[in-house]
Amino acid sequence: MRSMISHLAISAAALVLIAATPAAPATLSLREGSKLWFDGTSTLRSWTCTADQIDAALSSPDEAVIANTLDGRKVAGTVQVDFPVSKLECKNGTMNEHMGKALKTKEFSSIRFTMQSYEVAKGGAVTGTLQGTLQLSGKTLPIAVPVTFGTAADGGLRVTGKVPVKMTDWDVKPPTLMMGTIKVGPVVTVNFDLQLQKGGTVAQ
Repeated sequence: MRSMISHLAISAAALVLIAATPAAPATLSLREGSKLWFDGTSTLRSWTCTADQIDAALSSPDEAVIANTLDGRKVAGTVQVDFPVSKLECKNGTMNEHMGKALKTKEFSSIRFTMQSYEVAKGGAVTGTLQGTLQLSGKTLPIAVPVTFGTAADGGLRVTGKVPVKMTDWDVKPPTLMMGTIKVGPVVTVNFDLQLQKGGTVAQ
């Protein structure tokens, strides 16, 4: 009898310890097929540059972060998106060169978005706004990014959206080409289609 009581006490203690142990944080990383690109204008024509390399991840203490987000529930977590400026591809060598100079590629190697807070709402779709900072060409300013949450093909989390960015706010002088006869407009639209899956590490 005493042995049975001891066994039950040990089992109960083990259950308490298991319940008290915090669950491992859920980490989502980018899967293949994620895209980020810039649309802009010039005095000649519109243009597009794509980010050929993106590092992004979401970390949350909520193991069910995907299900809860898709249900329109707010969860704690961190989001960071980085991409090397040198990996921007405008499909035009001259444009690549001028864009690199404008963004001061040699001094500042990457562009970074860091989320500080966000809001989420569920209507016909699950939408939200990410509040954070954008670090561009050595300057960091606050920015609000509207997003739509959806389910990726593999059951992961898909985050899509677009946000206008006025380059001159970050002290970036829009490129000029052909001896100044072609001028790039100061506002670019950042578009993204990020597909996140469980696993991986948070971008540094």
